[in-house]
Order: sequence, then C-alpha cells, then structure tokens
Amino acid sequence: MASKQMVHMNQGQGERSYARNSGIQNAQQNRMKLLIERAIIDLCSSTLLPDKMVIADLGCSSGPNALALVSVAVEAIHGYCLQFQQPPPELCVFLNDLPDNDFNTVVKSLVTLRRINDPVVLTGVTPGSFYERLFISSSVHLVCSSSSLHWLSKPPEFLTRNQIPAYYIDEHARRENLPMVLEAYAQQFRNDFRHFLELRAKELVPGGQMVVSIIGRHSDGIAPFHIWDILAQVLSLMASEGVIDKAKFDSFYVPVYGPSKEDLREIIQDEGSFSIKEFLVHDFLSDLDSALVTPSWIANQIRAVYEQIVVQHFGDVMDEFVRIAERRWNLDGSLLQEEHAGLAMLTLSVAKA
Repeated sequence: MASKQMVHMNQGQGERSYARNSGIQNAQQNRMKLLIERAIIDLCSSTLLPDKMVIADLGCSSGPNALALVSVAVEAIHGYCLQFQQPPPELCVFLNDLPDNDFNTVVKSLVTLRRINDPVVLTGVTPGSFYERLFISSSVHLVCSSSSLHWLSKPPEFLTRNQIPAYYIDEHARRENLPMVLEAYAQQFRNDFRHFLELRAKELVPGGQMVVSIIGRHSDGIAPFHIWDILAQVLSLMASEGVIDKAKFDSFYVPVYGPSKEDLREIIQDEGSFSIKEFLVHDFLSDLDSALVTPSWIANQIRAVYEQIVVQHFGDVMDEFVRIAERRWNLDGSLLQEEHAGLAMLTLSVAKA
C-alpha cells in the first residue's frame, strides 16, 4: 500500500490547488528566512568564499512557495558579496519533490532566478524521495526543506501488517490504543529522519548547512501526535454517517507524524553527523490573520494537501468532506481551535559536523 500511495499536493492554479491554498506553509517559510540568511553568512565567511555553490530545496511542492526558500538563499549570497566586495560564486539551484509533483508549474517559475547581468544561476529539478540519495557526494552547500519532513516514507508497518487502525471511530478504543499507535508512528519517524540525516551528510560539503521546518507538536506527551487528526476526525464522522465505508476508514493510514522538539534533538544527537545551531518553536497558526482562519479556509487548506491520498483510498468524497467539516466547525467554532491545540511549527538549522 505504502509504495502505491500518491503523496502530492493538488496541482494547477485552480481554487482547490495547493498553489492557492498554502498560506500556512507560506507563513512557515517566512519564519525560515532569517535562519537561511545566517546559514549563508556562515558558509560564505567560515572559509574562503567558494567559486561555486549548490543549493537544494527538498519537498518544494509547487505554486508560489516553490521558489521562496532558494530565492532567499540566492539573495543572501548576492547581498554578502556586495557588502564585502567579493566576486559572487556561480550558483546551481535544485528543486526536489516526488515524481507526481506538479513540476510543469515549477519549471516555468525557475526562469525568475535567471536575471540579466547577475552571476550565473543554473537551475534544475530532481524528482525523487528525499529518503533516497539525490546528489553526488560532498556537492551541496545548503539544503532547505519546509513543511515536508513530517511525511514518512510509508505508514508504520506494525499497524498495516497487523491491521490495527491508526484512528478508531470509537473514542474509548481510540484512547486505549493511542500509546501503541503513537509508538508505531514514532518508530517509523525515527527510522526515516535518521536515514534522511545520513543521506544528507553524504551529499553536503564539509561544513554544509541545513535549514528545515517540520509540522510537529509542543509536548513530548501523547496528545496530539496525529498532525492529520483534524482530517481523521472529519473522516470518522463521515464513516459514522455512512458516507464512507467503516472498514475502509479502519484501513486508512496517512504516512505523517508530528514530532516534538525533544524527538528531533534526540535523533540528531544520536545520529551524530550534524550539530544544532538554532531551534525555534511556534504555534501552528501563529503569524496568520485570525480573520482569515475560517472553517472554509481551513477545509480548503486540508483539501489541497490531502485530497489525492484520500480520493485514492475512498473515492471522490472531498466535496462531502468539505461540507461536513464546515458544518462541524460552524456549529462549534471552538472545535477548530481545539483540534489545532498542541500543534507546532519546528524550525531548526544544523551544520554538518
């Protein structure tokens, strides 16, 4: 099942597309800007300024966010060279995501990085999973990744093999099994994130830097580790009302885990290839206009991210999903805040040790 899941955002530029429904991710990228600029200063000033630099964004998706991080890095390099009157290096920028990503839109936007009379900026796309090797050894100077590493390489095999639901419709069963489900997801994340660090350590140059953001949670306790909890709650309502099949709901596994700050720190220190430079934690919906965060807006944000994986499993049910979600949240507005409680945006920069 895991190898066949379509994990990509809604494509194109329409009203349901990720390009028009990625405000949360955009807010997180804005928080990463300062850390990227500091990483560039470290790269440019720690040794002799290299004459060639490679920058990669892993999990770039599509739409206006696709170039945001690499553009910050390119501008920071140009600014540093102007300030210190250094010849700018030739730059190569790579954008990565899974092969089903809307790369047609991405490629069209890459031309904006090539500006008249500026130093050479070569661009390219690298389709593939960031849980695999993507670049040759010791070739990349800066890796960025925003709102992507909470996606796992696959759902926890312990759950899928033993047909244990990730989310029970019955609240008592859900609470009773939550510690077991949590540990299965946590173990999958530990394996995946450690492997990600090992791969990037091979690809980065000595002293290379990474700036990443991950959707996670504030505490290291049990609740809530499902960052797709808000999706699951609406789907469970649909199953209870007969809109979707209960057996199908029980076999639905979203390959996503929300780590805590403690999770990340422990894995990074245990793996040993990187040292943590900065670590920031923000509320999930902070920096967003509260007037913008309406039931309709949240439903469309969720749809843009999860529609493909939901439709693959349940069929064309997303119109009904949006209708039920909006009904639920309009009847009790506090539910919308409660279902985001505990979620956090984790942003960190690390350097190759």
